[in-house]
Amino acid sequence: MRTTGLLLLCFFMGCAMECVSQSKPKFSVVAIYENGGHHIAYSKAAKVWLDKLASENSFSIDYLHSADAIDEHFLSKYQLVIQLDFPPYTWSEKSMNAFQEYIEKGRGGWIGFHHATLLGEFDGYPMWNWFSDFMGGIRFENYIATFADANVKVEDKTHPCMRGITSPFPVQKEEWYTYNKSPRPNVHVIASVDEASYSPASEIKMGDHPVIWTNKKYAARNVYIFMGHAPELFGNKAYTTLFRNAIFWASSKK
Repeated sequence: MRTTGLLLLCFFMGCAMECVSQSKPKFSVVAIYENGGHHIAYSKAAKVWLDKLASENSFSIDYLHSADAIDEHFLSKYQLVIQLDFPPYTWSEKSMNAFQEYIEKGRGGWIGFHHATLLGEFDGYPMWNWFSDFMGGIRFENYIATFADANVKVEDKTHPCMRGITSPFPVQKEEWYTYNKSPRPNVHVIASVDEASYSPASEIKMGDHPVIWTNKKYAARNVYIFMGHAPELFGNKAYTTLFRNAIFWASSKK
């Protein structure tokens, strides 16, 4: 009887430990996005997709609509920051300093999309010079306001973010920002857009036009993915594969 009791106790303790293990998230993510404006449809679609991915892969995800809550203590809870369509301005000095330290000391990873390179003087805010350096020393210059479809060429097929993605892959209905210069000399380019494939054709071009890159000068695993305007992107297999790959790569320090 005593032996049977011990076996039952061990069984139930094992079950309890397994349940605790299953309920604890593998890692924690915070995603920041604008709660309005013309990018809100993309952000809403991203939230649905992210919630499903988090549930299926046992990680947790929280959402912010402003950078006000960001400080060192807040960021210490997360292994990954996703900057959806949220610009590099409106941040307080406290939130900018906390984010800068998070990236420079490699306390977690970062994925930025689309609006994260809206670098310049907007809405009365000065340009965040540190963030410009983080993005390769660029400044926003122009964009295709009428939208264009295009092909994205993978340049680094060995990068973990590009696993399972063929080159080129199509992107529909995108604004295709241009900058005052290519970030290429200051970042590692993973993919670029083929401006000759714009449909309809546009005169708003850069020449050398990276759209996915990482800055290896910073301790944090980081990747910027320009595409992020239209909710239809979440029906694009290459895009969702890229997004998924980026999450698991950037959240890991291995």
